[in-house]
Amino acid sequence: MPTDATKKGDTPAEVYLYNEFRAINAHVPRRRKSIEELLGESAPQIDCGDGSTHFFRKKELHLLADMLDDEERKDFMLPMLIEVSSRDNSYAVPSPRGTEAKVLSKICGTNLSPVMNRVTLFKPHLSVIRSSLKTCTQYIFVA
Repeated sequence: MPTDATKKGDTPAEVYLYNEFRAINAHVPRRRKSIEELLGESAPQIDCGDGSTHFFRKKELHLLADMLDDEERKDFMLPMLIEVSSRDNSYAVPSPRGTEAKVLSKICGTNLSPVMNRVTLFKPHLSVIRSSLKTCTQYIFVA
């Protein structure tokens, strides 16, 4: 039986995979917030798709805010989503305005340039990023 996001012609395997990805990405936030908005909260948090609440450490928010100008603070959305591709076992962060690339370059201490609005990461980058920004990043699994 097709679900809202599947089409009538989808094979059973495609429907199964779609539902598996939905299940493993249940932790993804329903809505992301800007750094500016989160810094204005006494307990910075977002609601997740599984009904849980994700809290941000203020120390991490201030670290990020110090890297950005006023306009970037309004536009920079958190958490940063690290896409894990099941197809080629790669890691990437969407960076539509290049701000994510700027932040990740400073955190990793190397120049990470966006290609087609995405910053490709390697495993050594992940440990550096997650150790500095554990509450400001989340993994999302993609096909």
